[in-house]
Amino acid sequence: MFLLHQLDHTVKKLKGQIANALTVVNLGLGAFAIMFIIQDELRLGLLFITIAALTDRLDGAAARRFNSTSEFGKQLDSLSDIISFGVAPAFLIYQAVLFTFGLPGMFLTIFFIACGAIRLARFNITENTGFFVGLPITAAGCVLTFHLLLVPYIAGPYFLFATLIFGVCMISTFKVRKM
Repeated sequence: MFLLHQLDHTVKKLKGQIANALTVVNLGLGAFAIMFIIQDELRLGLLFITIAALTDRLDGAAARRFNSTSEFGKQLDSLSDIISFGVAPAFLIYQAVLFTFGLPGMFLTIFFIACGAIRLARFNITENTGFFVGLPITAAGCVLTFHLLLVPYIAGPYFLFATLIFGVCMISTFKVRKM
């Protein structure tokens, strides 16, 4: 009987770590994206950001499914998200287009990352109300990077404007209903 109780306790603890393991996978995918972007493998960078978004979605679902939400998991998720949906997308946009604008391109790259960090910090200290305040970083990073698929059809200055707008949307105070 004692052994069954211990086994049940161990299984519950492992289930509780599934969400955190998926969050660490998200972080790793974001880091891989950055490494590929640095090597000018932009499509691979975009692919890794996309897969990171899927794991980001799964980690939250796993935490809710196994009733394993925690402050630790919330912090780990935000730290992973700044890599996968802040730094990686900003570097991707910079490497693809913004570098051609010199210092303004560099400034907007850093601005996007800073806005993402501010957005995540605000999320971490805000009570769960069923709404996000400002555009979630996952949405901002993914939508911004998917615009790269339109590069042949969109002029470069558009990306200066889009990077600025998505950054401002992350730190804005409008509410977005959580799904």
